[in-house]
Parts: sequence; structure tokens; C-alpha cells
Amino acid sequence: MTWEIFYLACFILGLLLCVLSLFTGGHMHGGHFHFGHHTHVGHSHAANGVSPINGFTITAFLCWFGGMGYLLRTHTGLFAPLVLLLSSLSGIAGGALIFWFIASVLLPRERELTAEDTQITGVVGRLTGPLTPGATGEIIYTQLGARRSAPARSEDGKTLDRGSEVVVLRYERGIAYVRAWHDLDL
Repeated sequence: MTWEIFYLACFILGLLLCVLSLFTGGHMHGGHFHFGHHTHVGHSHAANGVSPINGFTITAFLCWFGGMGYLLRTHTGLFAPLVLLLSSLSGIAGGALIFWFIASVLLPRERELTAEDTQITGVVGRLTGPLTPGATGEIIYTQLGARRSAPARSEDGKTLDRGSEVVVLRYERGIAYVRAWHDLDL
């Protein structure tokens, strides 16, 4: 195997893993492979509990190392150990850049959802169709900046028209029991 083939193979492997993580969100469950920041190699944890050596930084290292090594090997007359050194430094820089982006930009905005975040009791929404006694309809509401829907039934047994603004009074077994907003005694 020549150095050119080695560098090209590293670059292609890194690129394929990068594209694969783009389409799988960093999670593949073929054998149980987590590619994202959940993969920790070693025990050095940095910002927000993410390891600097993870699937994303390894992929970046492979791409930058392989790409730089291939370019330097095929387009310059540099000595092989110097190409290896420059390629390694390039790979480390690429991995460090990705780690900085994950730790400084992405993770500070990430948080775990609590039960209160997804609680729909008290939420105001609109009916997507008429709601008759004993029938199940649907409400549309906004929660955490996203448009959501839920099956709904009239809480007091009254017929409600399509587009009516309703309040969820209770949520049981996956069904929101609603009442018209204007019928509430406030």
C-alpha cells in the first residue's frame, strides 16, 4: 500500500462516516453504534461532559488528515515524515474545530425535557374538525415553539365547532378532554 492510497482511504472513510452521520443523526443501531457526543473514548471529559475524542471529532480528523496527506503527497515533493506530521496537525485542527463547535455552540443550547415541558393540561388549542358528544376529534396547539396535535373529546359532552378555541382540562390515556375557551368560568 502506498502513502497516497493510505491518505485517500482515510479521507474517504472519514467522508463516508460524516455523510452517514448526516443521514442517521449520528445514531446507527445495526450493532448498537452511537456516533454523536455519546461516544466517549478515554476519560478526558471537557465542556458540558462531552469528550474531545468522539465520533464527530474522529470523523473530522480522518477527513482532514487524509485530505491534507493526499494533497501534500501527490502535489508536493515533501519528505514522507513531514507530510505525516503536517497531515496529523491538520487532522487535529479539524477535530478541534468540530469539538469547539459542539462544545461551544451546540451543547450550551441543549437541555433535557421534563414532564412539565410536555404537559398539555391547561394548553389552549383549536379543533381541526367538529367535536360531537362521544366522538374523538383532534386539537392543534403550540408547545415549545412547535406545532403539535392530540386526539380530543369534549369534557362536558357539548358539541364544539371546527376551529373552536378550546382548553385542555385533563389528559388521560392519550386523549385530551377539552372545553370551549368561552365556556370557562374564570
